[in-house]
Amino acid sequence: MTTTPQAPLLSAQGLHVAFPARHGGAPARAVDGVDLDIRPGEVVALVGESGCGKTTLARSLLGLVAPTEGRVTFDGEPLRYSSRALKAYRRRVQLVLQDPSGSLNPRHTVYDAVAEGLRIHRGAGDERAAVAQALSRAGLRPPERFFLRYPHELSGGQRQRVVIAGALVLEPELLVADEPVASLDASVRGEILALLLRLRTELGLAALVVTHDLGLAWNIADRVAVMYLGRIVETGDAEKVLTAPQHPYTQALLSVLPEAPGDPVVLSGEPPDPSRIPTGCRFRARCQILASGEAERAGVAHRCRTEDLEVLGGGGEAQVACHWARALDPAL
Repeated sequence: MTTTPQAPLLSAQGLHVAFPARHGGAPARAVDGVDLDIRPGEVVALVGESGCGKTTLARSLLGLVAPTEGRVTFDGEPLRYSSRALKAYRRRVQLVLQDPSGSLNPRHTVYDAVAEGLRIHRGAGDERAAVAQALSRAGLRPPERFFLRYPHELSGGQRQRVVIAGALVLEPELLVADEPVASLDASVRGEILALLLRLRTELGLAALVVTHDLGLAWNIADRVAVMYLGRIVETGDAEKVLTAPQHPYTQALLSVLPEAPGDPVVLSGEPPDPSRIPTGCRFRARCQILASGEAERAGVAHRCRTEDLEVLGGGGEAQVACHWARALDPAL
């Protein structure tokens, strides 16, 4: 008996976000055609170098940046951009930022920081009990011990837990975590990642984790989407993508991890300017496969230089936007 795939909780369809250039130049295509689904209870890692568009994509999924083309749907309904609609949406989808020091007002106690969302959304019920429950779920126990403390009295890991508690207090269905452990000591990172996984197990929370760290993606994600120059270039089950990457960009990112076999692949130059996306494959100017002649031997070098690749589908199947990888494996 076949099971019907679960309908996505959050979905981006044909999403584009462009920012106008100064002095009348070409607009910067920060997100240049993205389909992405996140199912209930699923953790998706969005990975890539700085400047690849992943934070802009996350902000667009949150309704903080309106797309110039395409749409975002949540629970089957298109996202609307009126103040009232966005306020209702943000009860259900919460953002966790990478820098807890910047996320917390130094003049507010932990209690006030966590209660802020309830007050904005006029949450009904017992505020004190809701704050205590959120702090406890975030691993700050007994919660009452933290009520009257200020951010400067906490460790970095405790501050990040307060930020997570501030998101949890509204009982959302999805967290968008932007580099959630980037500013933390290595000794604390594992604790926060374990917390996020426990929240998924206990509360059924879905999460989009934005990161440049493939090691983090390996530890936390069910599925990985690799982004380069405004598009997802490889996606699929986390274990499959991270143990057998098909796209040369993914291979290069993984090659620099300490446990990776072989020599690291050093990519030349920086990602191209998003206002001047090259013809053909957008990775071709830095591609080690094209530079080494392997693409020529596979008979796809001309296509790499001239033929754009279509937007990958947003579902969970393994996909790659690479002429060379598809020549080696036509099933991709």
